[in-house]
Amino acid sequence: MEVFTCEGCGTALTTPLSRAAFPLYAGHIYGNGHPMPVLMDAGTYAVDESPDRQHRPIVIAPGDAVGTLLVPERNAGFCCGLDGRDGPNLACAGCGREVATRVDDCSLWQATWLEPTAVRPVAVGPARPVADWAQLGEQRRGTPLLDLQGEWDPRWESELSVTLAHLVAAADGSPVTVPDGPLADAFRRFLAALPAGRPPKRAVLAGPGLPLPEPLPDIAVVPQHPQTAEPWPTPPGVVAAPLALGFWRHLAFHQEHPTRPTAGGLPPGVERDDPLPPHPRRPVLPLDHTFLQALERIPGIRPAWLASVRDNARALLLP
Repeated sequence: MEVFTCEGCGTALTTPLSRAAFPLYAGHIYGNGHPMPVLMDAGTYAVDESPDRQHRPIVIAPGDAVGTLLVPERNAGFCCGLDGRDGPNLACAGCGREVATRVDDCSLWQATWLEPTAVRPVAVGPARPVADWAQLGEQRRGTPLLDLQGEWDPRWESELSVTLAHLVAAADGSPVTVPDGPLADAFRRFLAALPAGRPPKRAVLAGPGLPLPEPLPDIAVVPQHPQTAEPWPTPPGVVAAPLALGFWRHLAFHQEHPTRPTAGGLPPGVERDDPLPPHPRRPVLPLDHTFLQALERIPGIRPAWLASVRDNARALLLP
C-alpha cells in the first residue's frame, strides 16, 4: 500500500491506498446536471497511463485526501460544486504547494486528481494481494444496472460503452450474434447496426463459474480484473471483450425479479411482484466519447475498420 506525500515537504496527502484499474471514462461528462457518484472506491487509487499523456494523472476518492486545504480563489464550478476549471484547487497544508484538484460538480465524476509532479508515493505496508480468478468467482452477487431511483447507473452506461467498443473491434466488419438472455438485452440492439454480408461472429458470456460453450465462440464477454484490469483469459481464437466485474456478475448470474405468494384475494398459486421491479424511463445509451476513446485504445484494430466505425458511430450508438 502507498501513501502519497507532498514532494515539497513530505506531508501525507492521502490515507493508505491500494492500486486499482483505471476507469477509461474518468474525467468524462455524463448527462446534463446529473448528480454523480464517487469515481473510485475508498482506499484505492488509479493511474492513467495512456501514451498520449505527458504525465500520469493519479485519481483517488475525495474522502481519501488528507493534509490539504482548499485554495479559496479556485472554487469555480458550473452549478453544483467544483469543476477544476482554474487548475489545482487543493494545496498542501504543510507548505502551501498546489498538489491536487477536487472535482464534484454535477455531471462530473466526484474525484480528487493528484498532481503527478507535486506528489510522490511512499510504501507503508505490503501491497494488497492480487485476487485470483477462483477467488473472484466465489462471489456471484453483481452490481445492479439501475440506481435506487430506477434510472440507469451512470457507471453501467459508461462500462457498457467500453465493452461495446471491444465487441465492435472484435467484429472487424462482420455482424455479431448473441444468444437470448441478459447479454442480448444489453448489447443486441447496438450490434444489430453492424454491417451484414459477411459470415457472422458469435459472442457469449464467459468467465469464472461460466465456462465457454462448445463449439467455441468467436468472442467472449468476460470479467475484467478489478485490480489489474486484465480480462479473464480466453483460449486462442476467442477474442475477449472485457466488462467490469460487478456488471459481468449481474449479467452472468442475475436472477429475474423474485415473486412472492399472495395473501388473500387471488386464487391459490398466483404470485405477484413485491416490490415492483424498477423500469427505466429510457433505453440504455452508450456514451460516444467513452466508446470512441476505448475503441482507439484497442490494439490490433484495422485502421480501415476503425475509420468506418468513427464515420458511422451515431447510427451504431443510437440505433
